[in-house]
Amino acid sequence: MGVCCPFLQPWDRARDQFLINLPCLSDPVRRSSLLLKLALVVLHLVFIGFLFLFDAEFIEKTKRDPWYMGCYLLLFSATLLQYFVTSGSSPGYVVDAMRDVCETSAMYRNPLACSIQHASRKSESVVVNVEGGSASCARRTPTPWGKLVLDLYPPGTSIRNLTCGYCHVEQPPRTKHCHDCDRCVLQFDHHCVWLGTCIGQKNHCKFWWYICEETTLCIWTLIMYVDYLSNVAKPWWKNAIIILLLVILAISLIFVLLLLIFHSYLILTNQSTYELVRRRRIPYMRNIPERVHPFSRGIRRNLYNVCCGNYNLDSLPTAFELEDRSRPYTCIDMLKCRCC
Repeated sequence: MGVCCPFLQPWDRARDQFLINLPCLSDPVRRSSLLLKLALVVLHLVFIGFLFLFDAEFIEKTKRDPWYMGCYLLLFSATLLQYFVTSGSSPGYVVDAMRDVCETSAMYRNPLACSIQHASRKSESVVVNVEGGSASCARRTPTPWGKLVLDLYPPGTSIRNLTCGYCHVEQPPRTKHCHDCDRCVLQFDHHCVWLGTCIGQKNHCKFWWYICEETTLCIWTLIMYVDYLSNVAKPWWKNAIIILLLVILAISLIFVLLLLIFHSYLILTNQSTYELVRRRRIPYMRNIPERVHPFSRGIRRNLYNVCCGNYNLDSLPTAFELEDRSRPYTCIDMLKCRCC
């Protein structure tokens, strides 16, 4: 290493100077996220490009039935578009919801305007300033946001127990601080490395549509690859490449199909991955039976809230509601569609 240092140092300086001029690549986290996105796009292009380059019969079929390839390319483009839309969407941050509540409260109560600075480990606090005075909203008890959060918890809950140790903001139920995004996310599900963002309240539906389109695209591509292998004999190296790609495609299909089924179940029961996996570590869910979904409002209402963008904050159910939801299903309940 000591011998190579004189040769590597000029290269490192030139690389750092180049990255400074490109803000999107200067941050290591954003740089790795962009590389993953590029790798995903290249992987999609490889699977479709192999058929165009090596399968003459596939090209003839495309010329004979242009609608077939037109539908496939439409699905291919829609999948990549949905990927970038989901990647660039906001999962629903607590700071943004807090700002909306403060602005709405100031608009209806008095002409004084509130402003919120972004909360992070660097700022160590959320500052809510009120124009026309030296007092701050954070010092008033309770703040509009703090009162809203307290109303979502059972009576007697202390607001100190609800404050995030990193953002120093009051967290509504189903909220978790994401260490990758350095923000608190509403209805936190998980942080997706491939998308480079969290999955939460506002983009869970977009994420479901993406994995649904990805599953359909994988199935269609798998059918075309099997059809390619079933044709006349080809050179061994072409068959070796197609079998390798077919194995990768089959593994990817199993993964995205299981992911689609899992998130469909989460949406129908109004749960998140974090709540399902870390149920015993969430204080307000420890005493709730495993088979009871505390935030479920029925299948129809759950689908409506996710698909139609109903971003209301969920409150913790009362003891009476939990007792009612823990009742075993009877034949009458089935006829009345209690689960819906």
